[in-house]
Amino acid sequence: MADSDFPLSVCMATYNGERYLHAQVSSILAQLAPEDELVVVDDGSSDGTVAYLEGLGDPRVRVHRNAANLGHVQSFAKVIALARHPGIVMADQDDEWTDGRLRAMRDALADGPALVSANSHFMDGQGQPIAPLHPDLLEADSDRHALNIARIFTGRAFYDGCTMALRQELRRLVLPIPRYVESHDLWIAMAANACGSNRHLARVALRRRVHGSNASVVRRPLARKLWSRVIFLLSLLHIGQRLLTRRPGLRR
Repeated sequence: MADSDFPLSVCMATYNGERYLHAQVSSILAQLAPEDELVVVDDGSSDGTVAYLEGLGDPRVRVHRNAANLGHVQSFAKVIALARHPGIVMADQDDEWTDGRLRAMRDALADGPALVSANSHFMDGQGQPIAPLHPDLLEADSDRHALNIARIFTGRAFYDGCTMALRQELRRLVLPIPRYVESHDLWIAMAANACGSNRHLARVALRRRVHGSNASVVRRPLARKLWSRVIFLLSLLHIGQRLLTRRPGLRR
């Protein structure tokens, strides 16, 4: 399949990410085809993040600035809404993509699943390998939709937004993301499993950087974890209601 047959929008949310942004953006741009795009929503950075992005001079890069701080969940919702192409590939500001990540996502999405999720290797702030933070997703579990949802509820399904790619059709179900949602990645994964269109890729898509301030790896107290279970139930009900009224037109 030619890249032009299924162009991709890489969607990134940034906030004071200047320290690691160059390495990540370089790893992305090296894989973009001329028809692809990198769309960035900046959530009010006070460092050189926006200046760096705007200074790239690459016509494939589009940068949008939030007028007010929205937080990472709503910033990702906004950047997903701004994507122009049939496939949407998620990216964090501080990781580094492995070679071939975009090709693997393009090919997998073109086969029809609403959501494709891969795995990561992990590194510290200096780029040195560290032990995995969680187990990998297994390809054999791709179609076990009810089990995947149950694992999300119990904290044992490790869908990381930075490893995800979704089809445009799934936006109809996932957007807008409710304000109470804490994790856009789990919200998206729940929606894809609820509509029965989900695939796990065994490949490693990126080197994920863990440096203490990543929003998605902060340790939380027990009370917060219990509240997250309440949010999960609200989310599942919300997605179920949307499935009754919206038809994403996705291949199962």
